[in-house]
Amino acid sequence: MRRSFVIPLTNGRFTFLNLIVMTLILAVIPVLLLIVLMAFFKMSGDKSSIISLIVTILIALFGFSVTVDNLLFSFIYGALKAVSPILIIILMAIFSYNVLLKTQKMEIIKQQFSSISTDKSIQVLLLTWGFGGLLEAMAGFGTAVAIPAAILISLGFKPIFSATVSLIANSVATAFGAIGTPVLVLAKETNLDVLQLSTNVVLQLSVLMFLIPLVLLFLTDPKVKSLPKNIFLALLVGGVSLLGQYVAAKYMGAESPAIIGSILSIIVIVLYGKLTASKEEKARKSTLKTKDILNAWSIYLLILFLIILTSPLLPGLRHTLENNWITRISLPINASTVNYTISWLTHAGVLLFIGTFIGGLIQGAKVKELFIVLWNTVKQLKKTFITVICLVGLSTIMDTSGMIAVIATALATATGSLYPLFAPVIGCLGTFITGSDTSSNILFGKLQASVAGQIHVSPDWLSAANTVGATGGKIISPQSIAIATSAGNQQGKEGEILKAAIPYALAYVIITGIIVYVFS
Repeated sequence: MRRSFVIPLTNGRFTFLNLIVMTLILAVIPVLLLIVLMAFFKMSGDKSSIISLIVTILIALFGFSVTVDNLLFSFIYGALKAVSPILIIILMAIFSYNVLLKTQKMEIIKQQFSSISTDKSIQVLLLTWGFGGLLEAMAGFGTAVAIPAAILISLGFKPIFSATVSLIANSVATAFGAIGTPVLVLAKETNLDVLQLSTNVVLQLSVLMFLIPLVLLFLTDPKVKSLPKNIFLALLVGGVSLLGQYVAAKYMGAESPAIIGSILSIIVIVLYGKLTASKEEKARKSTLKTKDILNAWSIYLLILFLIILTSPLLPGLRHTLENNWITRISLPINASTVNYTISWLTHAGVLLFIGTFIGGLIQGAKVKELFIVLWNTVKQLKKTFITVICLVGLSTIMDTSGMIAVIATALATATGSLYPLFAPVIGCLGTFITGSDTSSNILFGKLQASVAGQIHVSPDWLSAANTVGATGGKIISPQSIAIATSAGNQQGKEGEILKAAIPYALAYVIITGIIVYVFS
């Protein structure tokens, strides 16, 4: 007979089971509170994140018995992670866009997209799925949301629409974002083969590679008569993405699937746009000269060049750069030392700054003008800074206090043999809270692998499900939404965007859950 632990309280007696339930409820409150404040009370990101952070601190103090020292250092650690890489990258991504506005080269980029096709569906798919996917593959950390959303707005699309489609598109590519960092970290955390993990991730995402382009096309052009064209283009783009990513994952590893898939998608979308253009469009010759086009794209071309130059694709150079100009900070958390490290020479935010600054000079801006644009960008993002620091601080406190582990373990225990169906939910939860696929894999990768052993499922398959679910969480991650609102200068509209994005994230996680369960 199972014994119950009885804990005397002033208002009654609770069994050990009751205590577990109470602990779970307390652990879930910060997540639910954040969603309710943003989506239903339409509270701005900065205000809702401050309130949620305060509540999380109180729960950690009184519900999880975290010491004041641990709380303080957990928040500092979270704030440091928020500043670098997230906030530095957001700042520099918006800086690059603002420099293009200053030099008026954004007009040339807009003309070029229009010359490829005047079809808005093709423009949206090219910018979000193609160009955005490439940015995610190379840099990650918000660039794939900020830059495409900003360009879409400059092309005349509504800010909320631009933010929403950029968030939805920034899902599949996230699995292999920042040159495969999430899967590489997952392989390290679980001691599993990176080639097998990478292949499983692509297989689990296969259906989404067709559905996400279709959703993007439908949101842009929802007319029934456009459905056959949208389905054909989605199948075409999804097909090349799947083939490119599968071959790269199976034979090359985690570094290249998103890069190859995105480049192939861009080629196919551009060719489709040219082939389906009207006679008037084909007859109309572009007035843009190659020199002007290269000049307008100089910022993004330089950024792309620097990212490739410092990526794992060139391991020798990267190793040298990673081990110079390093900042290290050590913090005592939970009786152990947590190390926070920044390698400045390979930092995506620094690469964005260098590419933008040199590109701005090429485009004719003066040094003083560029620094003025940078300062104005800092002022533009004040609310974003508050939001992201509070959110990452909140997620770090949830992690170090054990709240995240409580939620994940409860889900694993409650689902039993049906666990594979819910495995992506845990990955999604990790990204929703932390804003990072990589962080989700660090938090829950080992958990997924250990549960796989208990229910006799391949640990490679279930661990891959964590990353796949995490890509769905990116769609509704408050940190990603903060980036999207910053790109369109729509701070305060975070709740509206979250509400619009939730159905797509839910559908995404349900589909991946079914795939993981059926083939587990």
